[in-house]
Amino acid sequence: MDPVSKDILSQLLPAEKEILSPAGSRQRLSHLDHWSPAILLERAAYLAKLAKHSDGAASETLKQYPRHSTMLSFRSRDGFAEVHENFADIFVVLDGRATLVTGGTVVAARLIAPGETRGDAIEGGASQELRAGDLAHVPAGRPHRMLVAGGQTFTSFVVKIQENP
Repeated sequence: MDPVSKDILSQLLPAEKEILSPAGSRQRLSHLDHWSPAILLERAAYLAKLAKHSDGAASETLKQYPRHSTMLSFRSRDGFAEVHENFADIFVVLDGRATLVTGGTVVAARLIAPGETRGDAIEGGASQELRAGDLAHVPAGRPHRMLVAGGQTFTSFVVKIQENP
């Protein structure tokens, strides 16, 4: 990771905060993470630059936790069809719009890693348009794909939750 990215990421991952407990004693909270929309969108602008010089999509993991992780995702093109055997995805749309296709059958499915399948398309799925402010949950094992119309972009905060150990 380059120094600029490292600096921006360190700003995204807040330091421990000191708070007063109900009894008045001071405590350190290291489990509280907070990302404002402004910080996420600023970081997404950097991802958009990366996407422009690659295949039209860029994402990064913000933080790993014991049974889930948080990510920021930017895309200006359609995503692959995918199935996560053990992880659910929760998408919080920050900017833009896309169509989320879920269910159905993955076309030209291929295993890319244990529990992770990718494909070229989805046949027979249901479509739902997503816009800024929307939240969508895709359970573990359900095929899904993001479609982004030409000239549009889509930015989301993603929580990946381990549902099947």
